Amino acid sequence: VGDKVMVLARSGLWQEVVTVPASQTFLMPEGMSFEEAAALLVNYITAYMILFDFGNLRPNQSVLIHMAAGGVGTAAIQLCKTVENVTIFGTASASKHDALKESGVAHPIDYRTMDYAEEIRKVSPKGVDIVLDPLGGSDTSKAFNLLKPMGKLITYGVANLLTGQKKNLMAMAKTWWNQFSINALQLLHHNKAVCGYHLGYMDEEVELVRGVVAKLVNLYSQGKIKPKIDSVWPFDQVADAMRQMQEKKNVGKVILVPEAPKEESKKEEN
Repeated sequence: VGDKVMVLARSGLWQEVVTVPASQTFLMPEGMSFEEAAALLVNYITAYMILFDFGNLRPNQSVLIHMAAGGVGTAAIQLCKTVENVTIFGTASASKHDALKESGVAHPIDYRTMDYAEEIRKVSPKGVDIVLDPLGGSDTSKAFNLLKPMGKLITYGVANLLTGQKKNLMAMAKTWWNQFSINALQLLHHNKAVCGYHLGYMDEEVELVRGVVAKLVNLYSQGKIKPKIDSVWPFDQVADAMRQMQEKKNVGKVILVPEAPKEESKKEEN
């Protein structure tokens, strides 16, 4: 009772009071704000397990991070920086490139005006060792083709199905039609790995997730990772918060709080 905790739950967290099993709660480390705690678990567990458990990231390798300025992208960049001499390629709109360079992305690529596969091959003709794919559709095929021998593609979303504020059924159908498909025999000839990840289906893996969180808390306490907060919105501005993401304006995490942050409480936290 009285402990400050961060929680994992599939849904139902956009409210003032929530109930979750004790096994889905994790003690907040010293010095962490509630906003940082809200931004940590989902993004950093996802990025950590993709990069290290599936990706087996090692020194001197190269990684392509799509949506590099978003929540998982930001977490992945910070985690890549904990490994020696990792080259990071990151896709994002041009306005976010300076922020990406500051955070450690060697090669920011504007996916709106450039073919990111061509841009990567100019720098690294053989491709990359790991691709984090939250896009789906034809981008997953491009990712697979971009892998070096022994490379790993980890797909963890289908952002291409989301096409702005209104459902565009044609765009959704096209993405679905172009969804990547490969059989086990084809994999033999390519010497590549394809993995799928979804934190929402890890409910039963309590010890596994707890072990990852312990590593993340340790990295936070050492100052090696720090959740990047784009903006904080009260519940009654949830539509504006969603728009911030839909219009791809955010760099880092968009956070919801029950009421507008007060200047005094901010000072107290600091």
